[in-house]
Amino acid sequence: MPESTTMSRQRSSALVTLFVAAGLLIVLFAAGWIGGLRVNTTPSEPLGLWRIVPLTRAARSGETVFVCPPDNVTMREARQRGYLRPGLCPGGFGPLIKTVIAVAGQRVDVTDRVAIDGVPIPRSRIIERDAQGRSLRHDLSGMVRAGEVYLHSDFIGSWDSRYFGPVPVSGVLGLAQEVLTYAP
Repeated sequence: MPESTTMSRQRSSALVTLFVAAGLLIVLFAAGWIGGLRVNTTPSEPLGLWRIVPLTRAARSGETVFVCPPDNVTMREARQRGYLRPGLCPGGFGPLIKTVIAVAGQRVDVTDRVAIDGVPIPRSRIIERDAQGRSLRHDLSGMVRAGEVYLHSDFIGSWDSRYFGPVPVSGVLGLAQEVLTYAP
């Protein structure tokens, strides 16, 4: 058998193998997406694979959730600054993974840190400037209104309700469940 025929068959076999592998990856990715699997690449929560678990009730304080941020001026500016990733939420934002720390009827006090109903929240210090030295506005004190939740992450550099205020509960996609994660 000529050498060129052997090389041609090897190339054909390699291409078929490559296309089958790519097809399998696409199917696995689609199945994971449909099954609620997401990859977190931000330090606000452990890195890795997470699952969105549907909620059949209102989110409660202390629960970690996936939430679509509202499409507003504050979030668009955050996207321009690189605080938010692109994604399939309204406005083209990626969903956030945050812990609910206050629900409707609870009082949020924002000073140099956050307190809920007079109880200080650990690791909630307010920073005045981002890593690029740009000024950060912070949320104002007040009551969480019906239809809203107040979100937090223990990571000091997290973009959460400390800076953008409460978000609509309609944006909550479900509970955030760790599947395969790593906390550096």
